[in-house]
Amino acid sequence: MQIPYELILGWRYTRAGRATRRNGFISFISGVSMLGIGLGVAALIIVLSVMNGFQKEVRDRMLGVVSHIEVFAPNGMALPDAQKTLAQIRANPEVVGAATFISAQALLARGEDMKGTLIRGIDPALEGQVTDLALQLKDTAFPRLISGQFGLILGSELARSMGVREGDTVTLIAPSGQVTPAGVVPRLKQMKVVGTFNSGHYEYDSALAMMHQDDAAAIFRLEGPTGIRIKLKDLHRAPEVARELGRTLEGRFLIRDWTQQNKTWFSAVQLEKRMMFIILTLIVAVAAFNLVSTLVMTVTDKRADIAILRTLGASPASIMGIFVVQGAMVGVIGTLSGLLLGLAIAVNIDVIVPALEALFHASFLPKDIYLISAMPSEPQYSDIMPIVVIALILSFLATLYPSWRASRVNPAEALRYE
Repeated sequence: MQIPYELILGWRYTRAGRATRRNGFISFISGVSMLGIGLGVAALIIVLSVMNGFQKEVRDRMLGVVSHIEVFAPNGMALPDAQKTLAQIRANPEVVGAATFISAQALLARGEDMKGTLIRGIDPALEGQVTDLALQLKDTAFPRLISGQFGLILGSELARSMGVREGDTVTLIAPSGQVTPAGVVPRLKQMKVVGTFNSGHYEYDSALAMMHQDDAAAIFRLEGPTGIRIKLKDLHRAPEVARELGRTLEGRFLIRDWTQQNKTWFSAVQLEKRMMFIILTLIVAVAAFNLVSTLVMTVTDKRADIAILRTLGASPASIMGIFVVQGAMVGVIGTLSGLLLGLAIAVNIDVIVPALEALFHASFLPKDIYLISAMPSEPQYSDIMPIVVIALILSFLATLYPSWRASRVNPAEALRYE
């Protein structure tokens, strides 16, 4: 099959043609454009992959404490028939685990220190079905949560801020007091710290305390659990399963999935990703539109060649096609180079970053500042494909005006002084 001469000439012009000073300069500008497109594409892939990695890492740590879906009674009190509701939830094929719990707020006091705390009353035997954190504590702190002994497991940051350790005693102050002849007196209960946990997520490590569900019911004067926590096969289907449970459960319930619990944080991350995508795409755009100057100089240098081709019968569309091919070659090579470079760095960033830290004797993510000490990365097809497509489109658009100018060259004027 015969190759169109437009492709042959476009590829030859991309390689600079005759080794003259002017052609060498044009080739240099073309190489700079190609390098700029490649670095821009690589930077986009690396940055978005790292952001995806951070989002996944934080999400996984968050879901180590938070379940995929939570079901509450609408009045905030105990569920009317917790066991029946629990059985209906477990009947859903997407559910892999469910456990009842009590959620309440209280104050923890030790000496003059007093902290607002989210109290979670759990069933230690069932908690491992709904959170990864429970699997870490099932052989350490959870066996010490015994009904009637009023033990307490504190988040590591909460325990540190209050200066308590395992075996110490703290005072729990319930928000609703008891009425006496002297007025309303807050309910106080001495609790023993039987363990601590570290989920890797500061929000929960600094404010969450867990106790046995029966003890929480006694302290907060509840007749049973206030909600049910659910774990799914696929966490990404949580909104869909939550809507399905809303239709199938008998009774009125408030159902909340994990995306709603941290909606502000996830919205902020998505906004940041979009802004970074736009900013870094401008780098690709600048490099792509450098092709305009490259092709304009090429057209000026090749006016005589264009005139000869026109006199040999080449149509304006063919002339335009030659320079479109030249610019497109630069865009395709630059984009593919950037794609390979970006994927190579994104996939091996867990090796590259420690090597750079050792080389420069620096820590990019200090453990005492950031929760994550290793640089995470997760390249995603949904991010990479738009990057490649946009880079190719911008490169193609940059070729249109210079190619159009080449097709408008008048052979008689171009050959007048040759």
